[in-house]
Amino acid sequence: MNEITKQWSPLVGRILIALLFLPAGIQKIPGWDGTAAYMASHGVPMVSLLLFLTIIIEIVGPLMIMFGYRARWAAGIMFLWLIPLTLMMHNFWDADAAHKQIQTIMFFKNVAIMGTMLLIVGLGSGPKSLKND
Repeated sequence: MNEITKQWSPLVGRILIALLFLPAGIQKIPGWDGTAAYMASHGVPMVSLLLFLTIIIEIVGPLMIMFGYRARWAAGIMFLWLIPLTLMMHNFWDADAAHKQIQTIMFFKNVAIMGTMLLIVGLGSGPKSLKND
């Protein structure tokens, strides 16, 4: 692997994973009522509190990862947050036939993202970061 790839791939990867979460977190602010109703329809308890925490996690966590500031901590928190989120919101095993395929895809997409978070936890943010932790 050449030096350019070693230097820049982690940064580009961090930016790409952050771009998955940042718009979602920002859109939840003006879409609070709709998101809260969707969460409640999935049996999520304490919707207001958990939606507030979700917005914080989906905005602050990706920014920390993107800039490489305490990225291991942010990725660890996001990994742990993704576990109940994935199990509650994408429970394909309980989905009706019309939604089973999309919920299966969403479930395994989240599992792959969890793998990315574990890579960041294990390897840190890489050389082009505010703090290579």
